[in-house]
Amino acid sequence: VQLQASGGGLVQAGGSLRLSCAASGTIARINTMGWYRQAAGRQRELVVIIGSGGTTNYADSVKARFTISRDSARNTVYLQMNSLKPEDTAIYYCNADVIRYSGGGGFLPSTHYWGQGTQVTVSS
Repeated sequence: VQLQASGGGLVQAGGSLRLSCAASGTIARINTMGWYRQAAGRQRELVVIIGSGGTTNYADSVKARFTISRDSARNTVYLQMNSLKPEDTAIYYCNADVIRYSGGGGFLPSTHYWGQGTQVTVSS
């Protein structure tokens, strides 16, 4: 399974960016998909996750500014980021909790996969 993220870049404070992350491989089903971020010198933190039924969980710092959406048919998750602030500057990583097919026609236990990260830089 591979997760390919795109959409990062440099934007001024108050601007917007849209991130995308597509999962590919032998995927039977994806449970949660989401975005995490890691700023320089800090630990990776949750930004937002979305369940297979659409339930979301946002970090307080991004509520009302960021919106996650998901296209389950394409195994793709999006993150619309509005009203960006310099403190949003970080590498953004997508994550997916994936159930794969097993060789015997069944399913393997779910596994979390990570994308390669995409840099988001917000200038003041």
